[in-house]
Amino acid sequence: MGEWLEKTLGELTSYIAKGIPPKYVEEVGEETIRVLNQKCNRNFRISYSESRLHDNSVKKAPADKMLRDFDILINSTGTGTAGRVAQIWHVPEPTTLDGHMILMRPTQEIDSLYYGYAIKAFQTQIEGFAEGSTGQTEINKRRLQDEVVIRFPVSLDEQKDIGRMLKAIDEKIQNNEEINDNLEQQVSSIYKAWFEDFTLFDGIQPTSWYQGALSNIAQIASGKCPPMKSIEKTDTATIPLVGAASVMGFTSKANHSDRILVIGRVGTHGIVQRFNSPCWTSDNTLVITSKFYEYTNQLLQRVDYRSLNRGSTQPLITQGDMNKVPILVPDEHTLTEFESLTGHLMAKYEANILENNKLSEMRDTLLPKLMSGELDVSNIDL
Repeated sequence: MGEWLEKTLGELTSYIAKGIPPKYVEEVGEETIRVLNQKCNRNFRISYSESRLHDNSVKKAPADKMLRDFDILINSTGTGTAGRVAQIWHVPEPTTLDGHMILMRPTQEIDSLYYGYAIKAFQTQIEGFAEGSTGQTEINKRRLQDEVVIRFPVSLDEQKDIGRMLKAIDEKIQNNEEINDNLEQQVSSIYKAWFEDFTLFDGIQPTSWYQGALSNIAQIASGKCPPMKSIEKTDTATIPLVGAASVMGFTSKANHSDRILVIGRVGTHGIVQRFNSPCWTSDNTLVITSKFYEYTNQLLQRVDYRSLNRGSTQPLITQGDMNKVPILVPDEHTLTEFESLTGHLMAKYEANILENNKLSEMRDTLLPKLMSGELDVSNIDL
């Protein structure tokens, strides 16, 4: 290994600025450009799905605030969102950012990809730089530049090797996610063809099929309070704790090891989670089991959860209301055929999820060790 140095983030940053106050428009035009906002920044990545359009003819975005490949973006405001870090590897179209995000670029002393991963490694610390007491916190840019200290090899080639190693892991994760999106679309298309368009039956619904309720094919139960809760995985808390929208932490025991579908009972509604390994479903959830797992999953994706909401200040869906959700009940032979066909596709989906979990753990383990110089990449074939 070569020589390593330590410098503050400010010393390694050539450009830092907030975004623009956009002039939003709804329609794409010759003078519109994309504007990224806080919602676009999640899980160290930028998504354009929440971006908006800015009329560049009304107020032209400065050239230095037009995004470039490998720019770093940090959410500068917002309770629970301030401090999120992302690096955009490729800018697909003319894009800027709004005033609730910070744009950063490195000096020539540090490789842009290494710079991005180094800042990601400090996200927890950066989130702690959010200040404010009126409900709208904001990242202290001075602390961001002065208190984050980055260790890096003097050799740019060594920096690039480290960045490429971490990027290869993230690219595999993204590739698996794209495959899974495609698999979900395939299964949804098969469901629509069979059970909405009736393509197997010349476009006519079989007379043996009938309008029933979700309880005809599935069993619904409520989750429970966990014995203990930890935000991070520990030696004693290794079981995923499932909330209404995602895994919200870890606990010491599982209340399910069977194949289940989970939706929100209190709080977030409309997100369907799949589990086929030990987990603890919290009391904010409803747990659905069925031998027609894939068919039930497709039904749950199409429920109008807003119409079932009983809460005035906090959204609530009851077990009884879910039991009564109206569904089409096909014959068992057709359902079994659907399960067989789509089950093969979703088995690949679940395998990709498991692989991504392992890849994420590996990346998160390697990141601090590579950034500190504890691991030597000079003898690794990249």
